[in-house]
This record gives sequence, C-alpha cells and structure tokens, in this order.
Amino acid sequence: MIRKSAMKSLFLTIIFFGAFVMKTSAQSSYKIGTSFSSFVDYQKTFPRPDESFRRKEDTLQKQFEAKHLKWPAKYIYIRSFKYDSQLEVWVKDAIKEPFKLFKTYKVCALAGTLGPKRLEGDYQVPEGFYYINEFNPRSQYYLSLGLNYPNVSDKILSDSLRPGGSIYIHGSCVTVGCIPITDQQIDEVYILAAHAKNLGQDYIPVHIFPIRFNVARSVKYFENFAKDDPALKKFAGRLEDAFNYFERYKQLPIVLINEDGEYVLSGATIKNLTTEQKAKTVYVAHRMRNITGLVEAVHEWPQYPGGGEAFMKFLDKTGKDMIEFLPVNIKKVYVQVEFIVDADGTPTNFKILRGIDNDDFRDELITRLEKMPLWKPAILRDKPVPKKMVQTIAVEMPEKM
Repeated sequence: MIRKSAMKSLFLTIIFFGAFVMKTSAQSSYKIGTSFSSFVDYQKTFPRPDESFRRKEDTLQKQFEAKHLKWPAKYIYIRSFKYDSQLEVWVKDAIKEPFKLFKTYKVCALAGTLGPKRLEGDYQVPEGFYYINEFNPRSQYYLSLGLNYPNVSDKILSDSLRPGGSIYIHGSCVTVGCIPITDQQIDEVYILAAHAKNLGQDYIPVHIFPIRFNVARSVKYFENFAKDDPALKKFAGRLEDAFNYFERYKQLPIVLINEDGEYVLSGATIKNLTTEQKAKTVYVAHRMRNITGLVEAVHEWPQYPGGGEAFMKFLDKTGKDMIEFLPVNIKKVYVQVEFIVDADGTPTNFKILRGIDNDDFRDELITRLEKMPLWKPAILRDKPVPKKMVQTIAVEMPEKM
C-alpha cells in the first residue's frame, strides 16, 4: 500500500485534463525511431489489424461523412456503462471543440457486479478514470486495447499485494472482468484509437461508470443495490460528478486523486441530481416540444426529403441498424412509432406505441429516428402546421445471424 504521506504530493496529479495531459507514458509496441512511417502503418504489419483496416476503414470514413465529422478523428473519448451494457465512442478534431458522439456499441457480457475492482480474481470490471496504454494486435480475444488499471487511486484503495490487472476492451464477446464487444465492433474501435494515437493523442481516455446516471431505471437499480453500502454510494457520487460535467459541457473534467485515493473534480462541478431530476432527464435527453395548433386534417401531408420512397429506405436502414440491439431471444419485432412533424419541419416528440417492452431498445431507436432531416411540413390553408405521424418499423434478424 502506498503511504498516505507519500500520496500528498500526488493530490494535484491530473488524471485527465481534456484527456491529453498526463504524467506517465502510455505503453505500446510502437516505438519512436522504428522504420515505420506511422503508428497506423506499424499496426498494419500485423494480420488482424491489417485485415480490419482493409475491411472497415472505408466504411468508418463514410459513417463519419454521414455525421458531418472530420476523418480521421484527432481525439477520441470512450466511456462505458456497466449496468446499461453500453460503450460509447466520442470524437472531435480540436481540443477546444466539444466532443460529438460517433457510435454506441452493445457490451456483450458483464462479469462481477456494480462497484470498483479491488482484488485480483474478483471478476470485477473496474470503475473510474483510465486511458488506453496498450494496443494488442495478437490478442487471444481477436484484438484488444489495454487500460492502465490499476491507476493511482486503485493502488491506494485496492489490495496492496493483489490489485489485479490486464483489463482490456476486446473482441470475442466473452469476459472475466474486461469490457467485451464483438469482433466487428472492436475492429472499429481499434481503428479509431490507432488513428487518434497516430495523430498525437497518446492518452486516449476511457471512463467506466456503474450506470447511466440520467436513466431513471438504472438509477433506481443502483440505489437499491447500494442502499446498505455508503462507501459505494460515495464512490459512485464522484463518478457521477464527472458524468454530469461531461453531459453539460461535452468536455472532459479535470480529475484529481487525493491522499485517500478518492477522485476529486477540479474547478466547476455539477451538483448531484435528485432522483426526480434524473427521471426527468430520461425525457429531456430526447427531442420534446410543447406543440400547439396540432391538426388532424390537412391539405398537404408532411413530406420527407426525397419523398415516400426515400423515407421507406431510411426506415428500412434504421430497422437493419437496430438488429444488434434486439433483446436476447427476440429475432423479429414490428415497432409502431408516433411522432410529430412540427410547423418548421422538425420531426419531434417520438413515442413508441407498441412492439417491444425494452427501455434500452426504445431509447436507441428514438435516438436514431431523431437524426431524420427536416421535413416539408404539412399545409393547411396555405400555412405550415404541425401534424402527427404514425409509422411501423420492422426489425428482423436475418436467418444467417
């Protein structure tokens, strides 16, 4: 165990300042002075990364273009939510820019339970603030990105002799304490991380949270889980501060570690939300408007850009994209969605009427539908008016999957 007196000098150790200022160096197989012109070129000397780049790089570039993001991203930020089984990748092109969400991946499995990792062999996924310190192109789990667990906080608070280690984001969809995603997904995350490192981001931040603190169902679960554990509540409260800061500013907070190993946010922080506020945030996260003048009969119905055929293509693609979010044992579902095309053409107030009783699926579907372009609004007496729409989307897993 590191003595507290020795830790006083570490109180001002910055874990992440926009994720780019660190006191230690990241480990990787690539070393300055090699014959390779770039880190990406070096990764391509290995069979799996080379195959990944050839198979996925062009697709990723097109996805960036579709979302009006500059390729490749100079800076990426990864955050994962244990209970919600999600891993997000955020990107930006300059330090002062706010991060933008690129993609959310489904985490395949969870070992252990909520709470930080404190002992080797406890099968716990860590919780806290980390960064990628290793690219492993020969992983037994296809490809993997290593995290700097145990960090300074973990070394103080975990078992002094056996804190554990070897924590990765990896493929193969299995875990004994890591963050597993599919091989197709780790392909993408690995490529994004390699490009960011290639462009100078040596410390790619990875924040691991027990739950999404703005989802009422997750908050309720955690409160019940930790009701008799004040230490766990306190620990999660520090993580929640960082989560709330990022949610508001889309920038990473400065995270310090005090002499007791506790995370501390420096400067402006966001106060903890009440349970009532957290419940409201579930709805605030989606586009909701107070609509006035909603009508039933119109002279002209709203028109999707490109017409009905283009709209059906959008719905078909959305249905296919939602396949990976289908709950276990559900292979086909027809989801009926209600929304309003407002007088300015904005599609808003999305609501799932029927088809599936799964909050994560519903939330993801609404998030994707909100990315529709502006419509030509409905017309009544030569004036644009808001009009309610109802549409069914088919989500069906192919037989070969």
